[in-house]
This record gives sequence, C-alpha cells and structure tokens, in this order.
Amino acid sequence: MTLRIGFIGGGGIASRHAATLAQFDDVEMVAVADPDRTRAEAFAADRALVSYDDHEEMLARERPDAVYVCTPPFAHGAPELALAARGIPFFVEKPIATDPDTAEAIGAAVERQRLVTGVGYHWRYLDTTEEAARHLRSRPPRLVTGYWLDATPPPAWWISESRSGGQMVEQTTHIFDLARVLVGEVSEVYAIAGRTPRPDYPACDIAEASTAALRFAGGAVGTISSTCLLHWPHRIGLHLFADGLAIELSEFELMVDVGQGRPVRPATGDPFLREDRDFVDAVLGRPNRIRAPYAEALKTHRLTMAAARSAREGRPIRLDAEARHG
Repeated sequence: MTLRIGFIGGGGIASRHAATLAQFDDVEMVAVADPDRTRAEAFAADRALVSYDDHEEMLARERPDAVYVCTPPFAHGAPELALAARGIPFFVEKPIATDPDTAEAIGAAVERQRLVTGVGYHWRYLDTTEEAARHLRSRPPRLVTGYWLDATPPPAWWISESRSGGQMVEQTTHIFDLARVLVGEVSEVYAIAGRTPRPDYPACDIAEASTAALRFAGGAVGTISSTCLLHWPHRIGLHLFADGLAIELSEFELMVDVGQGRPVRPATGDPFLREDRDFVDAVLGRPNRIRAPYAEALKTHRLTMAAARSAREGRPIRLDAEARHG
C-alpha cells in the first residue's frame, strides 16, 4: 500500500517532515494547504505537489489518507476538527493549541472517531531517553530540574501570548512532556513568571522568565525553568536525581553519574524519522507504536496550561478537572 499524505502548513517544520517522508517508499506526498499562497506554492513546487490556500478545499479535492498539521500554535483547531470529521488520521506539531478548550475539543473528536494520531514530541524517540528510562526503572527519580534557557525565536507570532501561548506552552512543553515520560504524572504545579520591557522586542507580551514547581503523583518534586533572554541555546534539557544516580539528558547527549565520573555519550539515530515511520506504519494498519498520540499530548498540554494559569493567578493548580479549563 502507498499512503497519500497532505500537509496543512508549509513552513519549516513541514519541510523537515517532508524530507523524512520522501525517504519512505510507501508514502506519496500529494498536496499542501497554507493561507500564505506564496509559501504553499513554494512548498509544492519543491516536491511536485498541488497547492491550496484553504485546507477544506484541499481535503475535498485530494482526499488524502493522512495529513500533517504543521501550523503555528494559534491556527490549531479548525484543521484538526475538519480532519476528525472526515475520519482522516493526522500528525500534528506541538503545541497542540494555545488554550485548553480547543485542545479538549479536538481530543474529544479524535476519541469519538478512534483516529490514529501522532504529536511531534520527538524527544520521546531519542535513544538517550530510552536509556535514561532503563536506569530509572530500578531507581525512581525523586528530584527533577528542567531547563529551556535559550534565545527568542524569529517568528513574529512567538512573542505574542495569544498566538504562541508563551514560552512554557510553545517551547518548554518538550521538557514538561519528558518529565511526564520519565517521572510520571504531575499532581500539582505552582509557577511564577516575570516580564519587563524589552527594547529589541517592543511588541513582546510573553514572560521572558518563568519557573514552575512540580509535585509528581509518585512523590517526586521538581522545577522547570524557562527564559528567552539569551542569544544562544545555553541549557535545554532535564536533570534527574535518584538514590545514588544523577542523569543529565538533552536533545543531543546523555550523562549518567553513579559516582564514578561523568561519562557523556551523544544521542544516535534520527528521532524525526522514527516518529514519522511509526505514524505511517500505524495508519497503514501495521502495529501501532506511536509514542505520543493526541490523547497523550493532551495530558502534557493540560500541564503546561496549568503552569501558565498558575503564573497568571499566583496560586497552585491541581492537575485534575481544574486543569482542563481556564
């Protein structure tokens, strides 16, 4: 079988997935829809696809077997609901929304249709994440410290709270998700955030610094800190501490310290290839090995939304029904 794939959104992350999918002999990329017609045409021309400026027209005319939703955060909602209504499996990039209600509505539609879905939490596919998980099975972590200390990304929408959701929701979501994978569910979050005028970004209304304190259901505690004040990626990753064990995990390397030095090894393999391969296989009816289906990503979204709400309201938020709204 050959899987006919369309794209909604033709930017950089769509190009990254397209480069991976082009390596699969059971995939045919057929069309792209992007409201920026110039971008849609450029994406299509490079890959001999049909271009549209409206995803509804693309879905009606091309009838793809599956779709990659690679839109900015604020544009989530209508594409996923249109796909769910047609029963079309989709892979969507994080964050899955900028608010709780949009993501919950999509999650409910996906569940009703029992759709195959995937979300781009590619850190789950790192071989170093797998190794860290093996170490932690016998020695569960009790203290967690996470970081996304980096520069301000270039898209104009990124510095707008209503369009990106803020740094914790849009960017540090990878670290929140990784903490859930390696430590377990969070029962309570209490975050604080700060924002001051930035002359280089006069339109910026997101917090440029934040820290979220986490209490995990299993008893561990931790913090995850974010800043976009730098001009380079200073530290991005998760550190975990257990009885006689310290682990430092980034996107590119792993350090495991058991009191005999600090050996570091690089990550190997391509996590993007692995997540795309799993999605394609699942849609084609092969064993479903997708590590971040929509329902799983929705749990991470509830956590980052709760952290953002906690920072706004100045109070702890429990991760139960309260975290699903607001």
